[in-house]
Amino acid sequence: MKLKLLFTVLLLFFIALPAEAQCAMCRAVLESEEGGQAAKGINNGIVYLMIFPYLLIGGVGYAIYRSRKKARSGENS
Repeated sequence: MKLKLLFTVLLLFFIALPAEAQCAMCRAVLESEEGGQAAKGINNGIVYLMIFPYLLIGGVGYAIYRSRKKARSGENS
């Protein structure tokens, strides 16, 4: 079971599709610029900022999982 979960997580981690995370207004302004370097920078910044809510939710989920697991092992003892 752990091997299957690990494989699934690794598969999702390594097969990530490129994300275009601009809003419609930002895209319209940045597409008019020549070269597109600012648009790439904006996209990278948005994707970078999107990571933190997922990390926080994952951390809270892991803390809940760990506390429930500890409580279950305390009942069995």
